[in-house]
Amino acid sequence: MKIAIIGATGYVGSKLLNEALERGHQVSALVQNISKLPAHAALTAVKTDVNNEASLSAQLAGHDLVISAFSGHAAGDVYQYFVDGFQHILNSVKASAVPRFLVVGGAGSLEVAPGVQVVDTPSFPAEWKGSALGARTALELLRKESTLDWTLLSPSAHLEPGTRTGQFRLGGDQLLLDAQGESRISVEDFAVAMLDEAENAQHSRQRFTVGY
Repeated sequence: MKIAIIGATGYVGSKLLNEALERGHQVSALVQNISKLPAHAALTAVKTDVNNEASLSAQLAGHDLVISAFSGHAAGDVYQYFVDGFQHILNSVKASAVPRFLVVGGAGSLEVAPGVQVVDTPSFPAEWKGSALGARTALELLRKESTLDWTLLSPSAHLEPGTRTGQFRLGGDQLLLDAQGESRISVEDFAVAMLDEAENAQHSRQRFTVGY
């Protein structure tokens, strides 16, 4: 497939890029700084600004799907930066007529009890709240879409560097816990789950999650 990855040099985006290239896809990496990208015959580096919808939609046009790994972690007002940027990306994807849109979500909007989300629990780290609330708003925006074929993948609570095992569980809107009561997934296996979805489309117009 011809895949566009927004934020392909980031914490998650770089692993998505590696996984997509390893699987033999043609990838356009849409980033702010193309010098951070590796050299690869199947990779096209694209300098982009997500706030410029006309330019972004033109850069996305012609791809089979778009994966957004957009993040607001480096911004001052993380929540507003994330929400504004995601809205621009969403508008651009729709304008580009790309048939599928996959999104890197957050664990904060997963439920730990009926009606209780991770981000609303007292122990949720304050330093991650802005991005978690932004990711929740992104999910709410997607769920209001009447025609766009979207999928959002939420990681487990702990998304950390590790190994690519290809062995994990998938879930829906509830936080997954392992046998030790921990919620975790490596960034490498998160990328596997996302590219599996890109290739097989099992969660159209849904959010799902991945964990051990």
